[in-house]
Amino acid sequence: MPNRLAHETSPYLLQHADNPVDWWPWSEEAFEEARRSDRPVLLSVGYSSCHWCHVMAHESFEDEATADFLNAHFVNVKVDREERPDVDAVYMEAVQAATGQGGWPMTVFLTPEAEPFYFGTYFPPAPRHGMPSFRQVLEGVRSAWTDRRDEVAEVAGKIVRDLAGREISYGGTEAPGEQELAQALLGLTREYDPQRGGFGGAPKFPPSMVIEFLLRHHARTGAEGALQMAQDTCERMARGGIYDQLGGGFARYSVDRDWVVPHFEKMLYDNALLCRVYAHLWRATGSDLARRVALETADFMVRELRTEQGGFASALDADSDDGTGRHVEGAYYVWTPGQLRDALGDDDAELAARYFGVTEEGTFEEGASVLQLPQRDEVFEAGRIASVRQRLLERRASRPAPGRDDKVVAAWNGLAIAALAETGAYFDRPDLVEAAVGAADLLVRVHFDDQARLTRTSKDGRAGANAGVLEDYGDVAEGFLALASVTGEGVWLDFAGFLLDHVLARFVDEESGALYDTAADAERLIRRPQDPTDNAVPSGWSAAAGALLGYAAHTGSEPHRRAAERALGVVKALGPRVPRFIGWGLAVAEALLDGPREVAVVGPSLSDEATKTLHRTALLGTAPGAVVAVGAAESDEFPLLADRPLLQGAPAAYVCRNFTCDAPTTDPERLREALSS
Repeated sequence: MPNRLAHETSPYLLQHADNPVDWWPWSEEAFEEARRSDRPVLLSVGYSSCHWCHVMAHESFEDEATADFLNAHFVNVKVDREERPDVDAVYMEAVQAATGQGGWPMTVFLTPEAEPFYFGTYFPPAPRHGMPSFRQVLEGVRSAWTDRRDEVAEVAGKIVRDLAGREISYGGTEAPGEQELAQALLGLTREYDPQRGGFGGAPKFPPSMVIEFLLRHHARTGAEGALQMAQDTCERMARGGIYDQLGGGFARYSVDRDWVVPHFEKMLYDNALLCRVYAHLWRATGSDLARRVALETADFMVRELRTEQGGFASALDADSDDGTGRHVEGAYYVWTPGQLRDALGDDDAELAARYFGVTEEGTFEEGASVLQLPQRDEVFEAGRIASVRQRLLERRASRPAPGRDDKVVAAWNGLAIAALAETGAYFDRPDLVEAAVGAADLLVRVHFDDQARLTRTSKDGRAGANAGVLEDYGDVAEGFLALASVTGEGVWLDFAGFLLDHVLARFVDEESGALYDTAADAERLIRRPQDPTDNAVPSGWSAAAGALLGYAAHTGSEPHRRAAERALGVVKALGPRVPRFIGWGLAVAEALLDGPREVAVVGPSLSDEATKTLHRTALLGTAPGAVVAVGAAESDEFPLLADRPLLQGAPAAYVCRNFTCDAPTTDPERLREALSS
C-alpha cells in the first residue's frame, strides 16, 4: 500500500511512495502524530540524483523487516532537500556541529518538538568500516528514548541552545573596497592549482562563481593573473571528463584533481552557472573553446532539461541501467575500446580512442574510460571528428537514459534564464532567448501568487506546497533583470521589482542589514537559517545583493542600493578569509566598485539595425554588473530611457555611473571603449 508520499510533487519523495516504510512528508501533522504516540521522529533528507540515497533506500527502506521496526517505533519523515532547503540547512548545521562532517543521505533523530538528538548520514545494513548498522542505530535510539528520556531531552536542549548561539560574525554594514578584493584575489592565488586549474584538491568542484569574480576583477583592474586563472580553469574543465564531450553540459564534480572522473549527475544549477561563465569568458577573450562550451551547454539544458511546460528540470541521475539490469554510476557516459569499435569500425575507433583518451586499461571502472580531450600535438581532421562524435552520440542515445528529476526549482530556473538570455544574445541564437522567456513565463504563471510571493517548486505545471526562500527571490530577480536587458521588455524589470520588494520587507534584518534565508512569516523551525556562503549555488544573501544592486542601477532606487551595500558587509568580513566560498558575493562587490554602469540605448525601434548594433555592443561590454536598457526614444519601458533623445535623429547610447554621464554616442566603437575601460 502506498504511504503518504504518493501525492507529493517531489520526484525524490515519489521514489519512496511505495516503500514499506510509512513515510510522512515534513508537516505539522507528522509531529502531532509523534506527540500523540510518544515516538521520536526519524528525519531522512536526500535528493533524487543522490547515489548513496538510492543505496540506503534499497538496502533499508525497501526492506520489510527494517520498515516494520521503523513503523513500530518511529514517526518517519522524508524530505527532499531541494524542495526544503531551509529544513535541510538547519539540521545539516546541527549534524556538522556534532560530527564535524555532513552529507546526504542525512539521517537525524528528533523529539516530537523537532529538536535533534542523534545524527548521521548513510548507515549500512550490516556493520562495516567501523560504522554501526542502521538496525543497531535504530535499536540504540529506541532504547535511549524508552529508558533514558531525560538524557535525550538534555542533549536535544543543549543542541538547540548551541545552534541559537552560533550567530554568524557579520562584520558590519560597510561594503568591501579595493583592499578586501585584492586580499581575496591573493587568497585565491594561494589555493590555485597551477598544474590542473581550479582550487584545492580532490574532490574538485567547478568554481563558477569564483571565475565570475576573476573575470570581473580583471575587467575592472586589468589584473592579468585573475584572467589567467579563469581561462586555464575553464580550459581544463572543458577538456576533462567532468564535461560531456559528446552531448555538452557538466557533471556535478570531479572525484580526482585532474577533472578526469566525474560524479556523473548533471545539475541544472551547475550548467546554468557554467554556461554563463563560458559566455562571459568568450566576451572577455574571444576564445573559440569558450564559445563552443557555452553554446553546447545551453543546447544541453534546452534539449535534456526543458519540461513540457517550458521550465527546466532539476537534474539527471548519475546512475543508469548498464544494459544488464544493474543500475551503475556513469553507465550512460563511459566507453571501452570494444564499444568504440562496435559503434565506429576499427579505423574510426582507433581515431576516437586517441582523440578522446580512451585506453585499454580505462580511466574509470571495469576498463571503461570517461571521454576527455587530452592536449595532443596531433592535428585531427575536423569533419571526421564531427562524424565520429555524431555517431557516438547516436549510439549512446540507444542506451538506457539516466533518470530525470522533473521538479522545477524557482532559483535554478532563474539562473538558467540569465544564462540562456545572455548566451542567446551574444551568439545570435534567438531560440535560446525564447527558451529563457518560456521559463520566465512559467515562473510568473505557476510560481507567483497574486502578491508576487514565490513558490519554490512545481512539477507538471502544478505548484508545490513550499514557500520560496531567499535564493529563489534573488536568483529569479537576477534572471528577470538579464532578460529585461536582452529583450528590451520592461515587464521583466517590473517583476524583478516585485520580488525584491519582498526581499526588503520579509528577509532583511532592519537593524543589521543582514539577510535571512527564510521570510519573517515563514514556518518557524528550531532556528531561522542564515548562510551567506556561496557553495554549489550563490547563497540567497549574495544573489539578493546582486539583484538589489542591478535593480537600483536600473531604477535609481536608493532603498535597494542601500540594502545591497549593507548586505555586502559580510563579503568584507569573509572575502579576504574564505574567498572560494563567497565567489558571487565578491563578483557583486566588483560591480559595486565599478558603479555599476548604466547603459541606455535609444533608437527609432528595436528592429532598427543601428539600434541593434548599439544594443549588442552594450551587452558585450565587460564592465562588472553593467545594466542595459533598450527602447524607442522617450519610451516609458525603462526608467533609464527617460529624457534620452535620439542624437540628431540617429540611435544613441548613454553611459552613466555614480551620478555622472558620458556624452551620448552613436558610435559602437566608442561605446565599446566606454564599457571596457
